Amino acid sequence: MLDQIKSDIKEISTDFSKMDRTDLLKYIEFMLKHLRYVDAFWYLFAEKKFGSEAAATLNEEVWATMGKIVARDIKEKFNVHKKGLDGFLQVQRYYYWAILTRYNVEKSDGELIITVPHCPPQEARLKKDMGEFNCKTMHRREFEAMAGEIDERIRVECIFAPPDPHPTDIFCKWRITIG
Repeated sequence: MLDQIKSDIKEISTDFSKMDRTDLLKYIEFMLKHLRYVDAFWYLFAEKKFGSEAAATLNEEVWATMGKIVARDIKEKFNVHKKGLDGFLQVQRYYYWAILTRYNVEKSDGELIITVPHCPPQEARLKKDMGEFNCKTMHRREFEAMAGEIDERIRVECIFAPPDPHPTDIFCKWRITIG
């Protein structure tokens, strides 16, 4: 029985090294889209079962944990050795959530400004007349966890994020500095 299961698993495995570039890119987009769906549905179901406050608290814990894990793994897998703002920026270039939401990053002397003009979870909620959810603390904790893995001197400041009032063309804005 175990040999049959191993055989079945081998048969359904995909060898990504044999995929052509077009199929590999389609698969990456597919996975990113479904990762976003998993994030959205777990939050919606937690919110429905336990309420908004409990869902937000769970979300904060998940993303604080993921921020640390993702930063550590990106550094390892993509040989990111830089510290400071350059290291933070390098990690963001590989970070799936930055890719999904298309963060805009402006680098100037001593700071990074991250703006998020499109936020799929918030846009989906608004489209369904659910209102924005409070994501400010969750993203602060996520960014702080990432920053701590890159360089303990990095400081994260939220300029605005839901539930704060914000321009219609930007959901949130963050300042990343070295303290």
